[in-house]
Amino acid sequence: MKKVISKQVMRNSDEYTIKHKSSELELMDNAAKAVLESYQFKGKVLIVAGTGNNAGDGYALALHLYNKHIDVNILLTEEKFSNSGKYYFNICKNKGIKTFAYDSNFNFHNYDILVDAIYGTGFHGVVSNETSEIIEKMNKSNKPIISIDINSGLDSDNGLAQTCIHSTLTVSIGELKPGHLLNMAKDNIDKLVNKNIGIDIVGETYYLLEKNDFKNFIPLRKHYSNKGSYGLVGILGGSIKYSGSVKLASMSFSSLTSGAGVVRIIVPSSIASSLINYTLEQTIFPINDKNGEMIFDKNKIDESLKKVNALLIGIGWDQNENNEKILNYILNNYNIPIVIDADGLNILSKTQNIKSNLILTPHPKEFSRLTGISTEEILNNPINIAKEFAKKHNVILLLKGTTTIVTNGKEVYLIDKGCPGMAKAGSGDVLSGILIGLLGYIKPDIKTVAFAAYINGLAGEMAENHKSSITMLAHDTVSYLKQAIKPFIQEE
Repeated sequence: MKKVISKQVMRNSDEYTIKHKSSELELMDNAAKAVLESYQFKGKVLIVAGTGNNAGDGYALALHLYNKHIDVNILLTEEKFSNSGKYYFNICKNKGIKTFAYDSNFNFHNYDILVDAIYGTGFHGVVSNETSEIIEKMNKSNKPIISIDINSGLDSDNGLAQTCIHSTLTVSIGELKPGHLLNMAKDNIDKLVNKNIGIDIVGETYYLLEKNDFKNFIPLRKHYSNKGSYGLVGILGGSIKYSGSVKLASMSFSSLTSGAGVVRIIVPSSIASSLINYTLEQTIFPINDKNGEMIFDKNKIDESLKKVNALLIGIGWDQNENNEKILNYILNNYNIPIVIDADGLNILSKTQNIKSNLILTPHPKEFSRLTGISTEEILNNPINIAKEFAKKHNVILLLKGTTTIVTNGKEVYLIDKGCPGMAKAGSGDVLSGILIGLLGYIKPDIKTVAFAAYINGLAGEMAENHKSSITMLAHDTVSYLKQAIKPFIQEE
């Protein structure tokens, strides 16, 4: 796993390290060396420098390039310097490194490589008009762009930007930041590396989970076992309005492929026959309905959940009185792992009957309904809002996005697997299917939820590699699930 820290923790860590271990000048030089080691600089290089310590990293890099006999120039967005930045800038001037003040006629095409040292991780707000013009010209130059620490204009806490550098390589300094991973980050960072330069981290740490974190996660099957050994999981949902027969079938198939012993699909009677066409290994339990919507019948619900040891609720449902009664009845009377998604979440947002130990899997709009906080606010502060919600309600929250946030209110895990091709109807449903399949036989904790997100994203990436981001569909992710999950099964 890789550590991920907020801009405030980074600021505190810088201050602590400077006070107790290394000077600011030493850290700048270490950052410059880290960038130098991360890319093969050649030809003519331009350092585009702002006004803070990120610019100081750029000036220190210019000195290292100069000492390696690489032709390097410096472009200033303004003639303003931090104290430590000024120190390295003066050395650059004394060495005869050419320095320019930006004007609108400046030609970026005269250089082979551009280095972005305009804003660091402390940036927040709106890029000035002139700096925005510089960023746009750099992006349009078609030259390799190396960003120091984070792409200028990209918020390091949330990965949002109005205008930002699109980097060939971003060299994160110290530890990764959420802004390297969330929201717009993946669209603007072609390659990301992190370099430890001796900064002692002081404060809360999140974790980006990687393949090795899930080694042997899936237990090896024993010969002396049967389908009951690996769980009977239920998927309760569907309506005439959102029949989604193929969607429900894909979910149930992903549940079986994820290892559940038996999957029971609990649906309104009127859509059961259409679902049969898409299911072979799964079982179907029809619930009496009226006009395609389930009727609340306590005895029938109890019968449908007999021996079910993990339940997914809400896919293809509708928001109506009967479904509200069904959801509340189950929440108040069943103590099994319960995953709530789609209209199950929308009903929950109205009732606020949020029981402890639920697993909720919203996208930002659904999360907005649950919390009463605007989608914009959530996107601007996703980790803190997700963590506080999970802590308040004692639930596990999986907040979907370009990088998925999984939190139980104490720990925060980030999963960056996935691809643009998964931006299709049904992709979230496949994830829920994988998750409920795992919960049939694996402990319902934060790591299991994170693993579901990981293999869902990994299978999606495999599907996109063999299809395309335009043509792939949700069931393509399901078809690659077998390959995605295989490396994580315990060896004999």
